[in-house]
Order: sequence, then C-alpha cells, then structure tokens
Amino acid sequence: MRKAPLLLLPLLLAGCTVAVAYGDIPHSTLAQNPRCNPAQSDSAAVAGKDYFIVTSRLPDCRNDNMQLTNHRADKVRFGRFSPPQKIKPTKGDSQVVVPLAFQPEDEWWAGLCDAANLRKGRVLLYVHGYRETLQTTARDAVQIGILSNFDGPVIHYSWPSQGNLLSYAVDETNMYWDERNFRNFLTKLARTAWVKEIVIVSHSLGARLVIPAVAYVDRASTNADSSNISNIILASPDVDREDFERDIAEEVLAARRVNNDRRVTVYASLSDRALAVSRAVHGYPRLGSPYCFNPFEAQELKAKGLPQRCFATKTQYQTEPSKTGFTIIDTTDVSGGGAGHSDYLRSAVVCKDFAAVVNGARTTPDRVATQNAHVFTLRGSTKRTKEESAAACKRMPD
Repeated sequence: MRKAPLLLLPLLLAGCTVAVAYGDIPHSTLAQNPRCNPAQSDSAAVAGKDYFIVTSRLPDCRNDNMQLTNHRADKVRFGRFSPPQKIKPTKGDSQVVVPLAFQPEDEWWAGLCDAANLRKGRVLLYVHGYRETLQTTARDAVQIGILSNFDGPVIHYSWPSQGNLLSYAVDETNMYWDERNFRNFLTKLARTAWVKEIVIVSHSLGARLVIPAVAYVDRASTNADSSNISNIILASPDVDREDFERDIAEEVLAARRVNNDRRVTVYASLSDRALAVSRAVHGYPRLGSPYCFNPFEAQELKAKGLPQRCFATKTQYQTEPSKTGFTIIDTTDVSGGGAGHSDYLRSAVVCKDFAAVVNGARTTPDRVATQNAHVFTLRGSTKRTKEESAAACKRMPD
C-alpha cells in the first residue's frame, strides 16, 4: 500500500483504467425481486437494522443476502442495514456481508423521523469516497457512529463506486452522474421540519458531491439560512483547492450562515499519497493536501523555519462574521497509516479530534495553533500498534 499510488501514477496518467463490464445477467433481473422494490415495509426484515441507507447503486436481490453492485440504478432506493458480518458459506471462503433491507420511501422517512425525534432532531449523513464497496463504507459508517457516540440516526449515502484501484476515472464519472440524486435527497432532508441539525461527514471524492449539493440547497431553500446543515466535515477531500477558495464563501460559508453556526472542518495531510496521485492527475493541489504548488511560497516558509505546507486560505468577508466558519486540521505528523488518506478513522489522535467535532466542538485540547489562524496541528503520540489505534478509533476488522 505504501507504494501503490506511485505504481498507479503512470497508469492513471496514461489513461489506463478498468472498464465497466455490464455482466452476463440483465440488470432488470438483478433488481426484479420484490425485496428490491417493496410495496410495504417488512418489519421482520427491518428489525435490528439500526442504520439508514440511501443508495443509487443497482441492487442484486436474487439471493437471501442482498448486495449492492457497482452499477448505476434506475432510481434511488431507501433501506436499513446493520453492521457488516463475516459468514462462512457451505463452500468457498468466508465472506463479509451487510444485512440489508429496503423500504418504501415514505416508510423510510417515517422511521428516520422516529429515530431523530428521540435525539432532538440530530442526524448524521456520511458520504464515502473513491474505491469503495458497500462492505467497506457500511463498516466506516458504523465506525463513525460508534466512535463519536452520535446521539441520533446515522444515514449512509452509497453511490456506485467501483471498489477498484484502477477505476478512479469511472468513480469520478459516477460521482458526477449522481449529483442530482444526492442534491435532491439532501434538499428534502434539509427541508424536513423535524430535522433540526444535519452533520455531514464526507471522505475523499465524496466531498465533490457534498459541497455543490449544500450550495444548491442554500440557493433553493425557503429557509434563507439553511441553518440545519450546520456541521460539515471534509476528511481528505479530493477537491480542487483553488476552486474551493474561490466559490465556498458565496453560499456554503456566507457570513449569515456562519453566524447561524454553519462551519466546515477539513482534515488534511501532506502524507496523503492518494491525494498526491490525484494532484498529479488533475494538475493542481487538492483541498485535503497542504502541498505547496507555489515554490516561492514554499521557499519563504522554509526560510522562516516553518513546515513547507500550504493550505486553503480563509474566506475574506466585507464584514467578518462573529464566529469562525472554516477550520483546517493538519494531520501530517500524526498519520495513522492507510496511505495517509483516512486519518480520521485510523489515527488515534485524529479520531479523538474528529469525534469531538462531530459532536459540535469548535476546538479541542490537543490542537496546536500555527501561523495561520484557521489551521491547527494535533499533539499526541503516534507510537501505537495497529491494534491499539484500531481500538482507540473503534475500528471494525477489515
């Protein structure tokens, strides 16, 4: 894994990618079982499934253990799931399955309402990134809920990532294809009266779904401040840094929304090798990597004895809001492995900070100020075994 991005780079630059194969079964056959399109909720099937899912992936409902494929679906489906389980079939190797049940959309919303009302209307929405499957993203969604001890329902939005190292271009294409589906769902969630606070957590490529969708909701909202979308967390965001700097203030971090408690927290690392590859592919730095594109800026930092790390700049307002709306946490020095691309779920130090932010904290005792008022590093020991970090982060086995 340490060398994977470097080995992958020539292939990506050459346009090498794994094509999407339709398969030898008609997609309509995969989804024709009534369990894929229930007319009413099956209470027995839903029982014990405490996590909510919204997906634009094509389901395969032919077997008892329903699966979500890497293909696009003809409609968005709503369901419930429980944590991934490892099972041993009669023949073959053990498999990880995600117990899943679909529901009619209106009944799904009713269940979410019941769960949210028990916790003062708070909901957490998780949007995954590149190279993911339902098994990996369901694991992460469950981990986020347990790690943060979130006191409300957790919603996992699953879009058709290919789960393949060489399918970055396909994932990027599917992410853009899914923009309308996601923004329509977020719009309805934000406009629902009993949803009082939405915490959004996105990882990697998922940030490119989240940011424009939030901006869309802000523009279209009958509530001038869209104030229930209050806490946006971008972990290792694979977003053009300059694009973010230029456009974020217009809607997402407009001063009136910041004053109404809207804030964005970014977790970034110069050790993030996945974003280093993305920078090479796209030509410009990513929001989640403090790479200094300007060599003169890097030289100036070095001359001052400072780390050569360059971050997205803080939004400039004509009238500064009364609160801080944008914070960057530099995790370079406390990276937890995994190519440095998932520190928020792998590094014990970062996990602690992330959990606090999910629950509304604007600062934590482990943050260390930098020369940039909106940028902080984290103090703490990185000398932990993989098992110790996994335990501290409440990480489920891969």
